[in-house]
Amino acid sequence: MPSSVIRAFDYEPDAERLAITFTTGKRYAYCDVPAEIVRRLRAATSKGRFFNSRIRDRYRCEKLA
Repeated sequence: MPSSVIRAFDYEPDAERLAITFTTGKRYAYCDVPAEIVRRLRAATSKGRFFNSRIRDRYRCEKLA
């Protein structure tokens, strides 16, 4: 999953919780993210561009330790 912005991400379908680790090392959990959005993130050619247009500022998030 090469991306200049996102290092890794993990999805908990039952909780609809998307955890993203950015290349900066910061980690955030995004809540109530539908599985279809995560499927499209996985398939996106540019993960960072998809994140910025479809996830960032659209879902409640919390910073993880």
